[in-house]
Amino acid sequence: MVKQRKYPIGIQTFSEIIRGGYVYVDKTDLVWQLQDYAKYIFLSRPRRFGKL
Repeated sequence: MVKQRKYPIGIQTFSEIIRGGYVYVDKTDLVWQLQDYAKYIFLSRPRRFGKL
């Protein structure tokens, strides 16, 4: 049987994501690769992202 993954919808803190066993994908390495990709890069985010 496949274990269902929990997604951290509405959870704001990293510690709660880890303690709760939620899915977490670390993309830090991709940021370092991105710096060599182009001179200027625009990173947008959804409206109210990270706001309470």
